[in-house]
Amino acid sequence: MHIRRIPRPTRNRPRPHRTRTMAAALLSAAALLASGCSASGSATTSTAATAATAAGTAQLAALPQATPSALASYYGQKLSWRDCGVPGFQCATMRAPLDYARPGAGDVRLAVARKKATGKAKPLGSLLVNPGGPGGSAVDYLQQYAGIGYPAEVRARYDMVAVDPRGVARSEPVECLNGRQMDAFTETDMTPDDQRETTQLVDAYKKFAEACGTHSAQLLRHVSTVDSARDMDILRGVLGDPKLNYVGASYGTFLGATYAGLFPERVGRMVLDGAMDPSLSARRLNLEQTAGFETAFQSFARDCAKRADCPLGAKGSTPDQIAENMRTFFQKLDAHPVPTGDADGRKLTESLATTGVIAAMYDQAEWAQLRDALHAAMKENDGAGLLALSDSYYERDSDGRYSNLMSANAAVNCLDLPAAFTGPAQVEKALPEFEKASPVFGPNLAWASLNCAYWPVRATGRPHRVEAKGAAPIVVVGTTRDPATPYRWAQSLAGQLSSARLLTYVGDGHTAYGRGSACIDSAIDTYLLKGTPPAQGKRCS
Repeated sequence: MHIRRIPRPTRNRPRPHRTRTMAAALLSAAALLASGCSASGSATTSTAATAATAAGTAQLAALPQATPSALASYYGQKLSWRDCGVPGFQCATMRAPLDYARPGAGDVRLAVARKKATGKAKPLGSLLVNPGGPGGSAVDYLQQYAGIGYPAEVRARYDMVAVDPRGVARSEPVECLNGRQMDAFTETDMTPDDQRETTQLVDAYKKFAEACGTHSAQLLRHVSTVDSARDMDILRGVLGDPKLNYVGASYGTFLGATYAGLFPERVGRMVLDGAMDPSLSARRLNLEQTAGFETAFQSFARDCAKRADCPLGAKGSTPDQIAENMRTFFQKLDAHPVPTGDADGRKLTESLATTGVIAAMYDQAEWAQLRDALHAAMKENDGAGLLALSDSYYERDSDGRYSNLMSANAAVNCLDLPAAFTGPAQVEKALPEFEKASPVFGPNLAWASLNCAYWPVRATGRPHRVEAKGAAPIVVVGTTRDPATPYRWAQSLAGQLSSARLLTYVGDGHTAYGRGSACIDSAIDTYLLKGTPPAQGKRCS
């Protein structure tokens, strides 16, 4: 599945980091899940045990309410807060067991940041935030957006808090390829035309997986979503909060839902924006997300066709005509990459261009930039604009350095769900279904779904339902034309969670909170500040 990331906020604040893909870019993977497996990856009978449902899908069961004695030292630790180097923020390092099944076998150290409540009214405790990914830095998100861009009323009442999940950014990051190797990886042809190109793609996946296994061998077995959810409960206890207040976006909704399933009685005010569906297999997730990107592209195409400067067709063109021109452009790049003026000599390949287009699908505010970039590449033989979109998606800086987003993304996804496909033959068989879901992106995303087939660590999670019986009201937010987390997923998660309230944004883009809808923002702010959830089925535009 693609990186799940928060798009550009509409408030006048810095944008948070983007979050996910493979192709190497289009990291397909099992993005979600951990069913009833223990944090160590072995089935457990007394902790996160599963129960069969009528539909045959496992259900995530709650952990015992009492804190195990083996974890007492972790819950009892004191954080040593220090200056972060960012005005107004403090940072600390928290310990958590590397393996929850063997707490004495070593620790993982997690980076935590906070900004204390600014108001004089009675504080409401901590509000933990996560921007998604998996692999997105929550600490960066806090310091660059949430801690300064969330409504002043919310920041006045809550200590704004973030923890980089294990394996991510400052929290003992998973390491795989270096910058030059990542450049080669992201340029790999994701739509192989023959056996030679198929072999090259498979070799790229294998090289990536082998590098992760070499550089992060011990950590790879312990970066599941269940592990990170349990880490969040340690943080809750260390901060002194009786319940966890939380806003998670995109993959952060799966992390939050997992927490709710494991610790339902400790759920405070929880918002899951751009929701994921934990009951789906990796293959189904990738297929439905492919359809989601097609829905977003159709919206872009309709908008583009109204404009005289649309590079994909004359004014008044149909969305299908624009889609066909997009496919034709990708095919031309496959044969003849376009110069970019990049200092490292990179050209705009089909795979990089596809990633650039997909990046702009997350937020309609980027459609103008995409039109300009397409015009430059198609009319002026200048691929710099699309390369910039692709680089921002991968979190590659101008010096050729990548964040560990892609590495952490694969590590979590490939542990959370069994691979969507086990080999090229299965992908080839599925191509018609993916092409039907998206004529524009289908082939690329089908082959992207192969990446976990060669992962060095066996998946520990399985598709499952999350009911979280006994939890306080949980607000699940879905956007009707969300490309990365299709609206149906929000409906499904809201149907699973016993205390969910579904809040719908009728519109485009990925996630809804803080993106321009006063209706959405008011409903969520009221819930966070007063504890009053929106009416069931509330819709906003």
